[in-house]
Amino acid sequence: MNDTPEQDLDAALEASVGHGTVRYLKTLVTALTLTTIVGLVVLVGVVVMRFSQSTPDPVTAPALPDQITLPDGHKALAVTIGPDWYLVVTDKERVLVFDTASGDLLNSIDLLSR
Repeated sequence: MNDTPEQDLDAALEASVGHGTVRYLKTLVTALTLTTIVGLVVLVGVVVMRFSQSTPDPVTAPALPDQITLPDGHKALAVTIGPDWYLVVTDKERVLVFDTASGDLLNSIDLLSR
C-alpha cells in the first residue's frame, strides 16, 4: 500500500473504464490547460500592447477656408464641405452655411431653442 491517493484513483478508474480512456482524458485535460495558458498570455500581451501605444494628439479647432469669416464671438467646432457650400457648427449652438464661391453667409440655424 505505498500508492498515493492519485495512483489509487487512477487504478480504480482504469479498472472501471479501461486504461486507454483514462490516458486519453489526461491528455485532453493537459491540452486544455496548455491552450488556456497560451490564450491568457496572448490576451495579456494584446492588452499591454494596446495600452502602451502613444495617445493621439488632442483635437484642435478645424481650419476654416480663407473665403469665409465667422461672426464676432463665434468659434468653429466642426466644418463640413459640400459641393457649393461650407457648413460650420459654432460654439454658440448655431449652424452657419456659407457659399463656397463668394464666402457669403447663406443661412444661419439655431440648434437649440431657449
